[in-house]
Amino acid sequence: SLPAREGRALQGHLEQRKLTLTQHLADLVAGEGGPQTGTMTECFDCDNCKESLYGRKYIQMDNGPYCIPCYDAHFANTCDECKELIGHDCRELYYEDRHYHEHCFRCFRCDRSLADEPFTCQGEELLCNDCYCSEFSSKCIACEKTVMPGSRKLEYNGQTWHEHCFICSSCQQPIGSRSFIPDNKDYYCVPCYESKFAPRCTRCKKTLTKGGVTYRDEPWHKECFVCTGCKTPLAGQQFTSQDDNPYCIKCFGNLYAKKCSACTKPITGFGGGKYVSFEDRHWHHNCFNCARCNTSLVGKGFIPDNDEILCRDCSSDL
Repeated sequence: SLPAREGRALQGHLEQRKLTLTQHLADLVAGEGGPQTGTMTECFDCDNCKESLYGRKYIQMDNGPYCIPCYDAHFANTCDECKELIGHDCRELYYEDRHYHEHCFRCFRCDRSLADEPFTCQGEELLCNDCYCSEFSSKCIACEKTVMPGSRKLEYNGQTWHEHCFICSSCQQPIGSRSFIPDNKDYYCVPCYESKFAPRCTRCKKTLTKGGVTYRDEPWHKECFVCTGCKTPLAGQQFTSQDDNPYCIKCFGNLYAKKCSACTKPITGFGGGKYVSFEDRHWHHNCFNCARCNTSLVGKGFIPDNDEILCRDCSSDL
């Protein structure tokens, strides 16, 4: 808004002019200072209506003086609210090419004067800050107060908080711009969530924040889930267990698997491998052959001969 244009009568100037005219008339009567014509050629009239301004209030413009009625008629603006002229003696407020009387510059909703108040223009309506915030600003989900325009706020999942109202449900400290984890209607900073909810590695007891493997319904870091024997990482690899301890195939075979009576290598049964057992001896399928002719005996009859096994043909030659 701009300061009001107040029409001011230049009373001092007018009084000085009256004094000069009085002295001039006195000189004429006394016969001093000029021809004895008894006339006065200088005039002081309104530039519009030409009426004399002696003894009247007037307003001096660049092109000349104007009486008050002529000034209001030619130079006063029209109030955008009441559509009446804003006279010279009224305080005028100006906003975006629109002019208002001071008493007409009011909030469209609550009728509060906006002459000395912050305000917002919403379409064609002038609104005080309180009315604007009440109607157009969001409310904080925590304190239910209006989130004022320009204030720091946080928005998540269609809801709004004052920055200082968005706090961790555990430590009660403002989360601010830090990462957070939602849990139903609660929100946690990452350290609190990990401390409260995140699983812990069975081996190192530290929090698992992402990834990991599950063994026997227990969580492990990938780097912690290793072979009990050689410490090779087992994540993504074939493994087995012995007494609840995980082992890679090689270690398990060397430590616990039966040995083939023919090739003496472990019989693990992994990778589709099958084996044959007889009494306290075991063979890989491809190792279970006749000791004489090397014919496979899988699914066939055989004759034990001390440490050897023979097909029926070879045993009949004995």
